Amino acid sequence: MPDAELIFETHLDHLPLLHRGKVRDVYDAGDNRLLMITCDRLSAFDVVLPTAIPGKGALLNAMSRFWFDKTQHLIQNHLLDDPAADIIGDHPQQAALVARSVVSRRLDGLPVEAIVRGYLAGSGWVDYQRDGQVCGHPLPVGLSQAQQLPQAIFTPSTKAELGDHDQNISRQQAAELIGEARARELEEVSLQLYRFAADYAAERGIIIADTKFEFGLNQDQELVLMDEILTPDSSRFWPAADYRTGTSPPSYDKQFVRDYLETLEWDKTAPGPALPPEIAAQTAARYAEAMEQLSHS
Repeated sequence: MPDAELIFETHLDHLPLLHRGKVRDVYDAGDNRLLMITCDRLSAFDVVLPTAIPGKGALLNAMSRFWFDKTQHLIQNHLLDDPAADIIGDHPQQAALVARSVVSRRLDGLPVEAIVRGYLAGSGWVDYQRDGQVCGHPLPVGLSQAQQLPQAIFTPSTKAELGDHDQNISRQQAAELIGEARARELEEVSLQLYRFAADYAAERGIIIADTKFEFGLNQDQELVLMDEILTPDSSRFWPAADYRTGTSPPSYDKQFVRDYLETLEWDKTAPGPALPPEIAAQTAARYAEAMEQLSHS
């Protein structure tokens, strides 16, 4: 774990705050740049929980950097080399903030989240049980929960505002939002990224069941990978050694928290319930274990 300091949200008075999302605080850093700080907040069922996860932001930031570096041969990303410390300046928590920060190019974000599913889990499993399809993709009869799909599928969703729920949409609906050619490009690069990452992780004992990518356009209208990539917050990670079909496998991601929340009498609307210290600590440990396994050469 990079550190155990808690940063639930940030307040940098010398920079304009552009957006406080479920996890990231985004500031205008000038010169068409953003300072993106990954905090220790955790969201579940699209609700930000009041309990911070120790070191989570620093770990997710490191994991995203790791994957951005690994995948830059597939697509350009938003990262810049500008030191975050120079932008953050003198601050009592400067070291903790720097560990959670990236400086990035400012992009025009696409209103579509690019989800790729390689296994039948989560809402995909619910959809399949209902009508044998996942987001408009017909699938073979008789598949089990957590079973690997014949091939990975692209299942886009809308990008909801904070507090709202993302909505799964069809490929045709995505094309209506961003144009046919751009939607096709989005699907192709998302599947390439997933296949590369899934193969890499499989060699290190981790199954990436599904994941979410976000993209924007630069000034030349080129597609650029942005936000976070292949973290336990945006992906479903399963330890290969414990993988079984027919049930929801144990995970390195926040499914652990979702499973706990399902035991509570909570209607999945804000405000979310606080997490017991042991649940927060176990979540942090699972995230750290995933990073340790993935970073093995």
